Amino acid sequence: MTGSSHRAGTPGRAAERAPAPSFTHLARLSDDTGLFEHARHAIVRREHGYCTDDVARGLLVTSREPEPSAQVLGLAERYLAFLTHAQDTRGAFHNRLGHDRRWADQPGLGDWWGRALWGLGTAAARNPAAWIRTESLVAFSRGAARRSAAPHAMAFAGLGAAEVLRRHPGHAAAAALLDDAARAVGPGDPDPRWPWPQPRLSYASAALAEVVIAAGRLRGDAPLLAAGLRMLTWLYEVQLLDGRLSVVPADGWRRDGPRLRHDQQPIEVAALADACATAAAVTGDPVWETGLRRAVGWFLGENDLGMAMWDPATGGGYDGLTPHGPNLNQGAESTLALISTLQHARQWS
Repeated sequence: MTGSSHRAGTPGRAAERAPAPSFTHLARLSDDTGLFEHARHAIVRREHGYCTDDVARGLLVTSREPEPSAQVLGLAERYLAFLTHAQDTRGAFHNRLGHDRRWADQPGLGDWWGRALWGLGTAAARNPAAWIRTESLVAFSRGAARRSAAPHAMAFAGLGAAEVLRRHPGHAAAAALLDDAARAVGPGDPDPRWPWPQPRLSYASAALAEVVIAAGRLRGDAPLLAAGLRMLTWLYEVQLLDGRLSVVPADGWRRDGPRLRHDQQPIEVAALADACATAAAVTGDPVWETGLRRAVGWFLGENDLGMAMWDPATGGGYDGLTPHGPNLNQGAESTLALISTLQHARQWS
C-alpha cells in the first residue's frame, strides 16, 4: 500500500502552533548518572535502568540547543559523562547500566555504538560549551576507528561523522567513517516500486537515506547524493496517507508484504524529520519543509487517529500510536523524538 504523492495535499496548520521544545520531562527522567529508559505514564521506572542508546540521543538534542539553559547544559554534561564511562579503550560501548550502577553487558558495536557516535559528533560540532565540544570530539574520534556489521548502526555513526565534518572538514577518521557508512547502507534497488536497499523497512528508516544524502553532499559525490534523495523521496511518499503522515509501525513492512498501520512509533517521525531537514538544507526544495511540517503535525494530532502524541502537562512524548489511541507511557525514546522534531519547528516560528 502506498500513500499520496509527496507533492499532493497540504499539511495542516498544527505545525504553525508548535510549542518550543521542553526539557522538563527529560530532566524528570534523568538523575546524576544518566537518563532512565522507561516510564509508566510520566513516572520514571528506575528498575529498568539506563541505556547508552537513549543517553546518546539526550546528548544530541541538548547539544542542538543554540542557547541552552543551565538545566539543559547540565543535562548535556551528565549525558557526556555517561557516554565516556560507557566507552572502552578500543572505542566500543556498553549499552545497559542497571540502577545499581553495574553494566549488564559487554562493550559492543550495535546500534548504541552508532548512536553514541551520533550524539558525540553532534556535541563536538554544535554544543555551545567549548569544553563539551572538546571532550566529545576525543570520545568520537576513539569510537570512529571501529566499524559495525549492522547498517543501522553504521548509519547512526555516519550521521555523527557528518556533524563533525561540517565543523572540522579535515577530520580524516570522520571522513572515512562517513564513506563506510554510505557503503554499508548501499545505493538502493533500481526497481522504482521498492528502491530501498533492504527488503524490509524496520525502524528509524529515514536515517539510512539521510546518511547517504549527507555523504553525497559532503564528499562531493553527485550520484550518491541523488541515490539518497531518491530513497528519501520514496520513503516519504509511502508514509503519506490523505496528506498526513502514517509511518511504518513497529512490526515493520516487508517488500510485497501487508502494510500495517499500528503501532506507530515516534522514532520514525523524528528520523523522517531529521532527514527532511538535511534534504532541505542540501536541495532548497520546499517539499522537504512540507515534510518537516507534517512530522511536527503528527505529534500535535495530524495522524491517523487525530490525537496528540504528547502531554502538555508533563512535556513528555507518548510511546506509540495504537489502534485505540496513544500509549500514554512517556519514556525516554518517545520524549527525545518529540524534542528532536520540535527543534526543527524553530525555522518557521
